[in-house]
Amino acid sequence: MQCKDKTRNYGIRMVYMVENKFTILIVEDDEQINDALKIHLLKKGYNAIQAYDGKEALDKFTSKMVDLILLDISLPEIDGMQVLKQVRTVSDVPIIMLTAFSKEYDKLKGFDLGADDYITKPFSFKEVIARIQAVLNRVKKSNVPQTAYINIGKIRINSVTREVFLDNTEILLTKKEFDLLFTFVNNHNITFSREKLLEKIWNNKDINDFRTVDTHIKQLREKLGCEKGCIQTVWGVGYRLKVTKNE
Repeated sequence: MQCKDKTRNYGIRMVYMVENKFTILIVEDDEQINDALKIHLLKKGYNAIQAYDGKEALDKFTSKMVDLILLDISLPEIDGMQVLKQVRTVSDVPIIMLTAFSKEYDKLKGFDLGADDYITKPFSFKEVIARIQAVLNRVKKSNVPQTAYINIGKIRINSVTREVFLDNTEILLTKKEFDLLFTFVNNHNITFSREKLLEKIWNNKDINDFRTVDTHIKQLREKLGCEKGCIQTVWGVGYRLKVTKNE
């Protein structure tokens, strides 16, 4: 692809597509309970993914788009508390714990690790559905999620799946490269210093390795090809995504 216009202006256009269903990951080693939960969720219009142990739960969470996790505490391979702890290191996805225990200590431990709610066995499926709806309403603020597609010139970004396309061809970005691009897009016309980007993207206020930022910006620009001009260098300050008008 040849770059014919190196000086053109960039605008941002948001395209919203409504998704009708939330996806729930059910993590329960009792197959009958797991299957029954899936049946009731499907009847209520949810998508459902099933996992029967902690390892499978983590594998499916990392490979699928999940809106909420129903997570049993007593699981083979990796127990529910460890699954909760590992998920919370990378995501704030809502998690409702399923437990046969009603001890205050167990609940407090789960909440300390980041659980959003608890359901004690035996439970009614109506209660489970009601709790799911309540948590999603509280955390998502809406029963209908919207997937925002952001267009910048020939660049198209899916903010949910973290996919980026250039001229309808997917370009593969690393996590940090996507985080950089998405930060610029959501804060267009704002200049970020290297220190601020290290803090925001790398979650570190203490390191001063500005070459890390410069290297990632260079790699990101190379992958954006002819559209690399959307990310501007502000000499002596940092970087920004310059938008002159909304398309």
